[in-house]
Amino acid sequence: MEKFVYNGQIVQVSEEVIDGINWERVYVPSGVIVFPINEQGQILLIEEKRPHENPPIRIKAVSGIFEPEKGSPVENAQREMQEEIGFKAKSMELLMELKGSGTINHTQYFFVAQGLINSKLPNPDGEETIIGLRPYYPEELMENLMNDRMKWSMSTLGIFRLFSYLKKQNNATG
Repeated sequence: MEKFVYNGQIVQVSEEVIDGINWERVYVPSGVIVFPINEQGQILLIEEKRPHENPPIRIKAVSGIFEPEKGSPVENAQREMQEEIGFKAKSMELLMELKGSGTINHTQYFFVAQGLINSKLPNPDGEETIIGLRPYYPEELMENLMNDRMKWSMSTLGIFRLFSYLKKQNNATG
């Protein structure tokens, strides 16, 4: 029988003995990760203060915890964009849904946002949290990842899928 041994604000940890082996599970909230693309074809990432990380400032995709009580994953993604970068999107397409189960349990919803419109909502983490926007052409973004000029994270999986998605779009229109 699964027994929860830690219930934090964000993380829960459980243990369960199966066939004499103690299995641990970590539950983290599901999230939304958004790749806004501007009219020039650049992917907008944010530079954000992260005092609990090392280094305390990082470049990352627009992202946040999926809060089902505040709507669908798409609605959550739109809200995160409005809070973090001051835009909403005319087009918000699900790029990938990544489900983790077993030791680490969560779902991440990755979106491509296009047709950006000014629409700012207050950032509940504080407006000073976002230092600025960093626009990258897809090739620049991949080069920065491959040369370790950007920190790899969960978003990196989405960036690889995004890169493939954009190549297919370019082949279809070019």
